[in-house]
Amino acid sequence: MLVYPRIDPVAIEIGPVAVHWYGLMYAVAFILGWVILQRRRDRIGVGAQEVDDLAFACILGVVLGGRLGYVLFYNLDFYLSHPLAMLAVWDGGMSFHGGLIGVVLAVIWFARRHNRPILAVGDFLTPVVPIGLGLGRLGNFINGELWGRPADPALPWAMIFPHVDRIPRHPSQIYEVLLEGLVLFVVVWVYARRPRRNGRVFGLFLLLYGVFRFGVEYFRAPDPQLGTLALGFSMGQWLSLPMVLAGAWLLVAPPGSAEAKAYGSD
Repeated sequence: MLVYPRIDPVAIEIGPVAVHWYGLMYAVAFILGWVILQRRRDRIGVGAQEVDDLAFACILGVVLGGRLGYVLFYNLDFYLSHPLAMLAVWDGGMSFHGGLIGVVLAVIWFARRHNRPILAVGDFLTPVVPIGLGLGRLGNFINGELWGRPADPALPWAMIFPHVDRIPRHPSQIYEVLLEGLVLFVVVWVYARRPRRNGRVFGLFLLLYGVFRFGVEYFRAPDPQLGTLALGFSMGQWLSLPMVLAGAWLLVAPPGSAEAKAYGSD
């Protein structure tokens, strides 16, 4: 069995200013995503300033949507009783599904502002999303949070999280780094290299993320304030089911006028 190597969540501390690893992961993801989008902007024929606008809107969507999603989906009763705590983002609490909704709204705003097909913009953005997912889950592991369910002690990579208990557990954060980060990035990136009808790349992302997240939830400990919900599913599983359905529909839907042109190929 492995033992979780308790890691200081603070990466850099200068006087009263502390930079946490989790926040640093977000910053690295945003920078990498911006660099890649700038290099790929010819895919939909946008300029450097337009990419800046899209990146900034998506950052707002991730942060605001992720926080609001956590409040609404995971801990609404607490925040209704402590409304000012909603602003305490430094205490943690972000939801991927809320962040996704925020990014979708940002893409819709950008597409309408710049008169571009919404699905084409979504396909342009999608290949960089797994980078943020993988780095975010790595930040969860560094923080020693979102640990897994109890595992067979014979499992070679079963891990004890001493700050939780002495029970061998699945390192579910690492499962998500590999699936939602590495595997999803490779598959979506390769798929996006060839011309596709608008919406196909985004659809593949939705489908695969939903499947990966639904499966990993069986190895991840449920949120203590929620536990399991109807049918024994966790909140993460229930929120992932619409993604699977929407992704499958985008992949098989017949082309429409908004999907008439793919955004390019390598």
